[in-house]
Amino acid sequence: MADAALDGLEKNPALPEPLIRRLIARRRGFGRVASRPDLTAGLVEEMIATDWMWLLTSLASNRNLPVPVRPRLVRHRDDVVRGAVAGGAAGEADRDVFERLLHDPDVQARRYLAENDDMPADLRARLAGDPDPSVRALLARSWTEIPAKAQRQLLKDPDDDVRAAACSTYYTRLPHPSMPADLLPELLEDPVTRAGAIRCLALTPEIAARLADDPDYAVRRALARHPDLPDDVRDRLARDRSGTVQAAVFARPDTPPSVRALIHDEVQRKVTDVDDLMDLDDDALIQAVEDNQAIEELRYARLPWVTADPLPHVSSPYPGFRAAAARAAAALPPGVVKCLLDDEDPGVAVVVLRHAPHLVDEATAERLDRANPQPLKGRFRRPADGYPFTPETLRRFAGDPDPRMRALAPRDPALPAAVLAALARDTDAGVRRAAAAHARIPAAELVRLLDDPVDRIAEAAAANPALPRPAMEGLLLRAGL
Repeated sequence: MADAALDGLEKNPALPEPLIRRLIARRRGFGRVASRPDLTAGLVEEMIATDWMWLLTSLASNRNLPVPVRPRLVRHRDDVVRGAVAGGAAGEADRDVFERLLHDPDVQARRYLAENDDMPADLRARLAGDPDPSVRALLARSWTEIPAKAQRQLLKDPDDDVRAAACSTYYTRLPHPSMPADLLPELLEDPVTRAGAIRCLALTPEIAARLADDPDYAVRRALARHPDLPDDVRDRLARDRSGTVQAAVFARPDTPPSVRALIHDEVQRKVTDVDDLMDLDDDALIQAVEDNQAIEELRYARLPWVTADPLPHVSSPYPGFRAAAARAAAALPPGVVKCLLDDEDPGVAVVVLRHAPHLVDEATAERLDRANPQPLKGRFRRPADGYPFTPETLRRFAGDPDPRMRALAPRDPALPAAVLAALARDTDAGVRRAAAAHARIPAAELVRLLDDPVDRIAEAAAANPALPRPAMEGLLLRAGL
């Protein structure tokens, strides 16, 4: 557990400078001590002098240093270090660094440049002419506010992957870029840009009818999402062989209720058992996976038009529509909110809890959290995260038989030391981890957790600013530092 504890110590905001200096000699982990925001110029110089790759990469990414280091590290012989410089450089202050990296022999360093939103625009635009197509494609997909000249260059790129990234249905940033109007006919003819171009089209019935027959389901799906889709084409796509195309029609505000019900039933029937996926060829496998995901789209798709006018949809037969209405809970009458909180689908009530916690009483919040032990799709938090339980309730949780509830107790900043001491000795690792990070945990218990068999607990204990200095020094001595 010594390595985990030292990892935590490197992040401890209360670590004194002499102990930071001793950690510079550590040659395990990822050198995260160099990521600290409180490094002095002297400490930075000592770190550079080590020439250890992990310390240098952390330094290169640290934007809180008292002295400029990236102009020095940009010439480093190690590709990984220069890549970290490319990702960490920011603004005009690093202009010379950016200029040098534009010609770096390592393609990964230039990929990091392509994704760096803090690179001056005129320099970043030069990457549209990078010799490696993977750099150009990454630039196209990640820079959604790209200048017109560079965008046109990428849209006309000889490499299919680059053009597909420049005119895509998916970008890594928002908002999605618009396409130059004069290039739309050309983009529509190109199979790799066709789907991405559709959202920018002034759609005519003739174009819509032609696109509805496209063999690429991604094209038909993009067409199904177009706001000006003719009714007859919409109804054709409602019977599409692809579940994701049907799901796009399902989510449209102009889809008739009878058609929406038909889609809901058909998509359910298209689910492929996981065991059967292995027998499919590549194209069929991709289609089957997309069809299976269509089920999720019916349930979790964002429906802003429903959220904008929620009342007609609070009694919808579809949980996804009720959840979209629940996002507007703060503007709904109390009686409607109560209905949503009592919804047969627990996900609907959880949406209310997250978007309007002030309308949810403690008993309901507790009930929802207990009833949903696993994070919902797209969420890596529990339902009650962010809910302001009272100190009395949190202290009651400390004695709860469910360890998930006990783990909530340390959210009380004034939790008594005796309660924290008990939680620090809990049999559940999640409970001990929560206690290890609390500011009021007794020092003896915090020190004991440094040797916890679970790495994340030892790390949390060592990162706690309340850790006594003798315990910090003891960790370093045990590591020979």
